Amino acid sequence: MNLYLLFKSLHLISVISWMAGLLYLPRIFVYHTEADTSSQKEVFKVMERKLYNYIMMPAMLLSWIFGILLIHSLGFSIFSELWMQIKGVAVLLLTYYHFTLGKYLNEFAKDSNHKSSKFFRIYNEIPTIILIVVIFVVIFKPI
Repeated sequence: MNLYLLFKSLHLISVISWMAGLLYLPRIFVYHTEADTSSQKEVFKVMERKLYNYIMMPAMLLSWIFGILLIHSLGFSIFSELWMQIKGVAVLLLTYYHFTLGKYLNEFAKDSNHKSSKFFRIYNEIPTIILIVVIFVVIFKPI
């Protein structure tokens, strides 16, 4: 069995799951911010917590694990290539973004969110931009 292809497949599955959460959680924050009743807000709190803890966190960890296994199988000299350096920075930015969503989740859980729905609509675009960069650098591998 080709371990490289296995790790690559599992990495892609994990990244797709992680990205789905990174794109969906801020959208839930938009609806939570606009919610009128406390019962609606409680439903959003449950949705946010479950999405973050049961889908996003495991998907992020698995993305990192399988990414590191891919790097190990290719050799750490891969970091001498520009495309890998760009991807590395992009992954660190996505990871930072992930944990900022966790911070906002905690604020919503404590009913102390002060951000507007417009903020979360704009904030929701960040992972899309990073994803586009990652896809292009991985496919075209600039020197």
